[in-house]
Amino acid sequence: MSEKLETDPKETRAEAVRTGLLIDGKTVETEGWTAVHDPAAPDRIVGHAAAATPDQARAAVAAADAAFPGWAAMPARRRAEIIGAALTLLEDSAAERAALMTRENGKIAFESQIEMGVFVARTRAAIDLVDNLDQVRRLDGPPLTSHIHRLPMGVVTVIVPFNWPIAILGASLPYALLAGNTAVVKPPPTVPLSMVRTLELFAAGLPAGVLNVVTGSNDAVSPLLTDPRVRKIVFTGSTAAGKNIMAAAAQNLASVTLELGGNDPAIVMDDAVLDEEHLGRLVTGAFLTSGQVCMAVKRVYVHRSRYDELVDQLTSALDTQRVGPGTDPASTMGPLNSATQRDKVNAMLAEAARAGAEIRELGTLAPAAASSGGHFLRPALVLDPDPGLRIVTEEQFGPALPILPFDDVDSVLDQVNNDWSGLCSSVWSADPTRAAALAERLRTGTTWINHANAVACDDRAPFGGFRQSGIGREMGPDGLLSFTEPHTITTQE
Repeated sequence: MSEKLETDPKETRAEAVRTGLLIDGKTVETEGWTAVHDPAAPDRIVGHAAAATPDQARAAVAAADAAFPGWAAMPARRRAEIIGAALTLLEDSAAERAALMTRENGKIAFESQIEMGVFVARTRAAIDLVDNLDQVRRLDGPPLTSHIHRLPMGVVTVIVPFNWPIAILGASLPYALLAGNTAVVKPPPTVPLSMVRTLELFAAGLPAGVLNVVTGSNDAVSPLLTDPRVRKIVFTGSTAAGKNIMAAAAQNLASVTLELGGNDPAIVMDDAVLDEEHLGRLVTGAFLTSGQVCMAVKRVYVHRSRYDELVDQLTSALDTQRVGPGTDPASTMGPLNSATQRDKVNAMLAEAARAGAEIRELGTLAPAAASSGGHFLRPALVLDPDPGLRIVTEEQFGPALPILPFDDVDSVLDQVNNDWSGLCSSVWSADPTRAAALAERLRTGTTWINHANAVACDDRAPFGGFRQSGIGREMGPDGLLSFTEPHTITTQE
């Protein structure tokens, strides 16, 4: 809901951030503004983001459409040079933007700092693929000879979630621009400020209109989905929201890339290495950003012979966690981004407890967290829950991890390969050959061996999901070419 901009007594000078829209290379202010709150202290306002009107959203699409012919006509290498130069405009402000990200997102400062670097790294990875755009396939005759080359699609809308918004943007925006498209970016409503600041700087190095940014309510920015000039929509978020995006795109038969929810399994075999290093990887794999990562481990299936050992070691590792404000250097986990998400996880835990599962809440809550009213949850293990409980069947997106023993790995494979989700998975085994053979049988977009989550994501490879975890792929050559259309020129010999 937008509001008139007023000064809030809880704002400090450091927190008084206000961001506008970015349309055709210019900052555009609005009559309405949306307050952005600190998840660690929800009464504290971090700043205000502009609330666009539908006409302003259409203006952003129009600006992108007008800039498209000139940008698309440039040689791909020239676009790569311009994008690379624009990256340099981000260098001096990374620390400031990371601090703002922590205040509006809630994640610990280290993660915010990493996020700023991921956008740069992913943009450079896209630039390294520029030669893929110049490749022409030739089909020789007689009687016909055809040449197939790639053309950009037009205006692309990119919509990203709250958890790692700038890093996730790096999986699509630079690829779209490099391929010759223009873009309108819709930041997440609860975490818009640092993204707008980042894209204002980045866009300053691009021709006007090539990159536009619009914040506001879903209804107000609906032209970003339904305007016929939008030829592709890239969305990262929940499966339910992805279905709505796909329905909107169908109005104009716009292409979609959807990176959606994942209920990602980890399969811990009887020969798994459970030393400190591997336990640390599993803990990070499940609890990075307080569990709010699409590719995080959401459930662990462990061979019954190793169940007690794994539970004991995870208990010890998680009990060292300190949950507190992301701005506190002592915090190892921050709050969840919203009260709604915190309440969802709590409801899943309560349901599991009522069904008889043991719940181990671990770690310590910092004193500041206990008194701030923030959206904090201590990490929890849910031991041997009924497989039909929501904590097992749904994506919890929070710091609660079910641990389920198994006897027959084939039954686990059958279950996870027929679930609604198919984003990521992981196999944990000391035998590389055995692990690889099992990994090849998993029908998920990515399978890691003895690792998991974003810290092990290979940005050179395509990323996306099977089944209801999404459509299409981002990053790598596949991700780059997904922003183009093949154009065939055929001659009669």
